[in-house]
Amino acid sequence: MKVLVIGSGAREHALCRSLSLDPAVTALHCAPGNAGIAEVAELHAVDALDGAAVAALATELGAGLVVVGPEAPLVAGVADAVRAAGIPCFGPSGEAAQLEGSKAFAKDVMAAAGVPTARSYVCTTPAEVDEALDAFGAPYVVKDDGLAAGKGVVVTDDLEAARAHANACERVVIEEFLDGPEVSLFAITDGVTVLPLTPAQDFKRALDGDEGPNTGGMGAYSPLPWADPKLVDEVMESVLQPTVDELRRRGTPFSGLLYAGLAITSRGVRVIEFNARFGDPETQVVLARLKTPLAGVLLHAAEGTLADEPRLNWSEDAAVTVVVASHNYPGTPRTGDPVDGLDEVAEQDAPHAYVLHAGTKRDGDAVVSAGGRVLSVTATGTDLAQARERAYAAVGRIRLDGGQHRTDIAAKAAAGTPTAG
Repeated sequence: MKVLVIGSGAREHALCRSLSLDPAVTALHCAPGNAGIAEVAELHAVDALDGAAVAALATELGAGLVVVGPEAPLVAGVADAVRAAGIPCFGPSGEAAQLEGSKAFAKDVMAAAGVPTARSYVCTTPAEVDEALDAFGAPYVVKDDGLAAGKGVVVTDDLEAARAHANACERVVIEEFLDGPEVSLFAITDGVTVLPLTPAQDFKRALDGDEGPNTGGMGAYSPLPWADPKLVDEVMESVLQPTVDELRRRGTPFSGLLYAGLAITSRGVRVIEFNARFGDPETQVVLARLKTPLAGVLLHAAEGTLADEPRLNWSEDAAVTVVVASHNYPGTPRTGDPVDGLDEVAEQDAPHAYVLHAGTKRDGDAVVSAGGRVLSVTATGTDLAQARERAYAAVGRIRLDGGQHRTDIAAKAAAGTPTAG
């Protein structure tokens, strides 16, 4: 099978790495890719938001499967264009991707499907914003209705900060604060059958101790030793299957990766948000533990035959990923800085630890930073403590001027704390 992956981040590098290890994959392509992906896939220049261009590239390559990684191309309908060209595509239609593209749409779907989530208001005027903030009180949870690259959510006790963020958005969802640890649960679906993956937890705040601004994610780990063993079955029954069934009922079946961001509250599981694609950086740790070859699973979903896929096999090992970010991230990041130490990680830490590239590019013989999140250093071990140790040993070999990373990814969980973090 020839596979084309669309995207250029660490999520796409993780997908390409897993696909490159699948014996069924005879040729692997990525567009536009990055410096790390170039080591496992042939790169192609393409505008990832241009469905016609992506479909033309897939046709030219003779791809038997296209995997669309990021949310923006999905919301733009790139998967529709690929399917219209007669090529199986892993990723939801533009209409179904509104589950991530619009927080208000997602709330409407959840209400119709009876999915437990936070109470909320959709606001379009300053007066509506003030009324909603007053109704819920602090801490305030304010979400840009549209796509915001993982940085459209503000959770704060500062009323003025909450109001400012809300009024800067064209349409905003303001909701009650959900207490308790957060969990990310992915599921692969063909619009009927739902196949859950293993849970993970990510770290949104920029600084240790969950301080600092929200980011796209600074690290993740899996499994979750503190979580109820019945969590996946419960979420399947109360969240994932009802959501897929409701979207099919509406005539917009969801085929691809359904990501449920969950809060394990004192009142039970509640959905914080849905995403329409693999999450970053959780994908890095989830795929590190997946033993089942990836290509066949994605193709079954794309072709509507997921019921034929047996249960997935998972490694007993734990996985931890630590994000190395640019100077000033998540503000305007500095780019163009050399990234050194990659060869040292490959020589000294493989196969238990490896580097997945996010915001990188080639500059002659050098790899330089080209975005906010530059690398995801991922490691496996017999438990979280060993995986953490290996991940941070590898991070210690990376040299990036002004680079930053959190030092507490999975620390509490590795130490046996029965809560998040």
